[in-house]
Amino acid sequence: MLYSKIEGEGKPFIIMHGFLGMSDNWKTLAGQYVDAGFQVHILDLRNHGRSFHSEEWTYEAMVKDVFEYCQANQLSRIDILGHSMGGKVAMLFATTHPEIVDKLIVADIGPKFYKQHHQDILAGLNAIDFSVKPSRNDVEEILSQYVPDFGTRQFLLKNLYWQEPGQLAFRFNLGAFNNNLDAIGKALPEDLVFDKSVLFIRGGNSGYIQDSDFDAIREQFPNAVFETIPDAGHWLHAENPKLFFELTTEFLKQ
Repeated sequence: MLYSKIEGEGKPFIIMHGFLGMSDNWKTLAGQYVDAGFQVHILDLRNHGRSFHSEEWTYEAMVKDVFEYCQANQLSRIDILGHSMGGKVAMLFATTHPEIVDKLIVADIGPKFYKQHHQDILAGLNAIDFSVKPSRNDVEEILSQYVPDFGTRQFLLKNLYWQEPGQLAFRFNLGAFNNNLDAIGKALPEDLVFDKSVLFIRGGNSGYIQDSDFDAIREQFPNAVFETIPDAGHWLHAENPKLFFELTTEFLKQ
């Protein structure tokens, strides 16, 4: 069963993080959605956060996990939000189980194929030898040689935890990612369609969703609407949480 944090009362609203993320990344926004009247479920997807590790790491497997989570928690009608990898999980879930999903929000990702572009990050993560018991500063120093962006390094370092006194480790399953490098960029099957309300929200400085993608997206999500957060990149919900919250709650309350 997936690890989750459940807060609030009202309509169930599932939130799913991106690659190498976890439920904690959404803690602040989740509290705002609770205040807006939702029962919020922020999930750790398989091989991430506090959820279980598995050598199987595909979008289909992650959708199965979310479906089993909904069944276990008796969630029969939900709204769902996913960012990046979590957005692809959300899209595939909605097209596979449309009877459960009312509204879908996809943050800065489309259903198309994305070429692998996490090589530097994975190289940095694989360069860390936890057997020599590095400190947090040691880990950051190694990562900085591969990941120069401070914000990205801090995002990755949130995955560090004390496995035991004096022994750090990452919560995610790096081995599974190494063995399934192409899984993250896989396109959704083109024959799957979700005809309910969908909000695609992108960062103005991000290239994940281009204007030229709109027509192809509407073939699978015919009732899609598009919003852009200006001067924000791929982590749009962290860079401008106020506008992200306003746009998403307006959509959910329609």
